Amino acid sequence: MTTTPELRHPEKANRPDSPIQRKPDWIRVKAPGGEEYNNTRGLMRKLGLNTVCEEAACPNIGECWSQKHATVMILGSVCTRACAFCNVATGRPDKLDPHEPAHVAEACAGLGLKHIVITSVDRDDLEDGGAAHFAETIRRIRELTPSTTIEVLTPDFLRKPGSIEIVANAAPDVFNHNLETVPRLYRQVRPGARYFNSLRLLNRAKEINPSLFTKSGIMVGLGETLEEVGQVMDDLRAAEVDFMTIGQYLQPTKKHHHVDRFVTPAEFGQMKRMGQGKGFLLVASSPLTRSSHHAGEDFQRLRAAREAQLAAAV
Repeated sequence: MTTTPELRHPEKANRPDSPIQRKPDWIRVKAPGGEEYNNTRGLMRKLGLNTVCEEAACPNIGECWSQKHATVMILGSVCTRACAFCNVATGRPDKLDPHEPAHVAEACAGLGLKHIVITSVDRDDLEDGGAAHFAETIRRIRELTPSTTIEVLTPDFLRKPGSIEIVANAAPDVFNHNLETVPRLYRQVRPGARYFNSLRLLNRAKEINPSLFTKSGIMVGLGETLEEVGQVMDDLRAAEVDFMTIGQYLQPTKKHHHVDRFVTPAEFGQMKRMGQGKGFLLVASSPLTRSSHHAGEDFQRLRAAREAQLAAAV
């Protein structure tokens, strides 16, 4: 059963409405459907798993699920934060499911995944923010499908000492945490987070396990300037982040943050070239780019780019 935006986001009920703008042609996607899409959906329902593809209303769900790609969302489906951009439900969080890590591993095996992305809601109510649950999920996947490469997209673990270490020491192949927007817009867009805490998290993950690939992403079209995007790139490179993603913000409901503008494909190309010039191993920048979109293919490109970089340094 689909809940109304007001029930999913009770904290936004009194916000003024922001009309949802008509999307330009370059952002429209086909409605999801087809045999493989339904098979992927059926497996997730059978195992009782949540996906960020559904909960965050990702525009790429039809493409990804038809290719048997899904981003699993652990730690329940209700977030303790109330970000102005996000469509994931907020409120009293779910109880932790002790069987969830095993079920994620079963889904990984059932879909035959070569690469899996595991993300989560924010769990400020838990002492470790859910870090041990991430680590157990990684361990279960390694046991069942040892050849699968693993990417985690974690919350910020704000005021959760030791949590970053728990996840990084579990040795995922990619440690991803999204900055989401530029520092000036944090109070409006991501009020429960702190920009420099997120930067430090990414840098700390690399310090703990230098073999990790680190990754972060932002949305554009929220009111940022190109100069501010460039500063975020510089901050991420200072934190030794390898891979940056840049995509268009799309407003989920009239109660969410408005779209300031739709960034053109040419501008996304400009930002990609700018990021490449700053030294990222990989930059994905397009209107429909999302953190988990083409994650498996991007991981192969990341690995190849690092190998080329190391070979050039010899």
